[in-house]
Amino acid sequence: MARDGSLIVFEGVEGAGKTTQLVRLGARLAAAGVPSETYREPGGTPLGNEVRTLLLDPAREITPRAEALLFMASRAELIERCIRPALAAGRVVLLDRFTLSTYAYQVYGRGIDEREIRAANVTATGGVVPSLTFLLRASPDVAAERARLRGAPDRMEASGAAFHARVAAAFLQFEDASWQRAHPECGPILPVNADGAADEVEARVLQALAEALPSLGVRPGAAA
Repeated sequence: MARDGSLIVFEGVEGAGKTTQLVRLGARLAAAGVPSETYREPGGTPLGNEVRTLLLDPAREITPRAEALLFMASRAELIERCIRPALAAGRVVLLDRFTLSTYAYQVYGRGIDEREIRAANVTATGGVVPSLTFLLRASPDVAAERARLRGAPDRMEASGAAFHARVAAAFLQFEDASWQRAHPECGPILPVNADGAADEVEARVLQALAEALPSLGVRPGAAA
């Protein structure tokens, strides 16, 4: 494992299976004797959890810039209180959503100028860049069904079909190598086919992880 730890992020549209795969990878790391911590955005700290409640409350109306800054406030707190110390201690941090989601939801989805978001993100992250981001790519029907099975939509999920179409198009754009070169703050991005059973998706994630970060010692193979 890298001396300063590793930050591994899971990204994708609603219903892509991020949380499922994050939990599975955490179990794999534990089995391999690799110390890790898991967090989600927004959340992970007392302040972040309160922000999460505000942002996801379907009865609450929040303007786009206020929404973006609330996400950034939660991120800044999580970075300083949890992620930076864990990385300094040589631990692996698994994170459900990070900078890519901000670009997808607030820039492409809400229409905020990317320059404003990038500037705010510099303050929020303090220079922390993911070691690797798994961009889970699920077909629209698969993602919609998974999201439906989770229950009633939260405020972000209930933002409308046009909004989520813009978000999905953004995530597709993030796979482009030229976009990634222009956004080094996002770190390496690996698209992963997220269709199929959870075991199948996990096998793809493990294979990609073994190739990208072999020092972690997590071997690819069939799900346990």
